[in-house]
Amino acid sequence: MTAEPSTLVQRPTTARIVGALLLRDLVVMRRELPYFLIRTTLQPLLFVVVFGYLLPRMGFVRAAYGAALLPGILAVSLALSSVQAVALPMVQDFGWTREIEDRLLAPVSMRVVAAEKVAMGVIQGVIAALFVLPIARLIMGPIEALTGAHLGVVILVAILGGTAFSMLGLFMGTAINPQQIGLMFSVVVAPMIFFGCAYYPWQGLSALPVMKYAVLVNPLVYVAEGMRAALTPALPHMSLVTVLAALVAIAGVFWALGLRGFERRAMG
Repeated sequence: MTAEPSTLVQRPTTARIVGALLLRDLVVMRRELPYFLIRTTLQPLLFVVVFGYLLPRMGFVRAAYGAALLPGILAVSLALSSVQAVALPMVQDFGWTREIEDRLLAPVSMRVVAAEKVAMGVIQGVIAALFVLPIARLIMGPIEALTGAHLGVVILVAILGGTAFSMLGLFMGTAINPQQIGLMFSVVVAPMIFFGCAYYPWQGLSALPVMKYAVLVNPLVYVAEGMRAALTPALPHMSLVTVLAALVAIAGVFWALGLRGFERRAMG
C-alpha cells in the first residue's frame, strides 16, 4: 500500500500580505489618479499662478519670492495628499459600513494593517510633490537660487514628511467622526498650512520672535524648511539636521497616537 503524499499548506508571509494590500490600493489609486491629483494639487498650483506668476509680473511681489515659495508649495502638496490619503479612507472604513473589517481579516496584526495605510499615504504624498514640482517651475519661470543638485535630500525629506503627515492622518482618521470630517480641514488643516512657513521662510519670522517659536509645533514647518534646504540651499533655511530629527520625532508621536486610536476603533 502506497502512502498518500501529504500536502503542505504554506502560510503567506507578512511581506506578501502587505504587498497584496498595497497592490490593491495602488490599483484603486491608478483608477482615481486624475481626481486624486486635482484634489491635492489644485490649491497649491493656483497659489503658484497668483503669487508666483501674476503678482511678480504686476510688480506687487519681488521676483525673488519664487525661491521661497516653490519649496513651500511642494510641502503643502505633500502634506495635503498624505493626510487625505490616510484620514479620509480611514473615516470611511470606520463608518457605519465597517469596511475596515475586510482588512482586519488578513492574517497579520493590526499594526501591520495600519502601517500599510501609512505606506500608501507616503506613496501618494511623494507622487503629488513630484507632480507639482515641474509644473510649478514651468509656471514661475527661471528661479535663480533653485538647484537640482540635492535630489537625494529632496526625496529623503519627502519620504520623512510624507510619513509624518500620513501618521497624522492615521491619528485624525481614527479620532474624528464622519460627521466632523469638514471640521478637520477647517480647524486643523487650514491653519496648519497658513502657519506652516510654506508661503514664507521660517527665518523671516525673526521680526516676530513669539510667532517664530510658536510655529515649531507645526510639522509643515519642517517639511517646508527641509525642501528649502534641498532646493534653495543658498538662501536662509532651518538646519537640515534639525528638520530630519523633528520629522522623525513627529512621526513617532503620531504613530503612537494613531495606532492607539486604530486599535481602539478596530476592537470597538
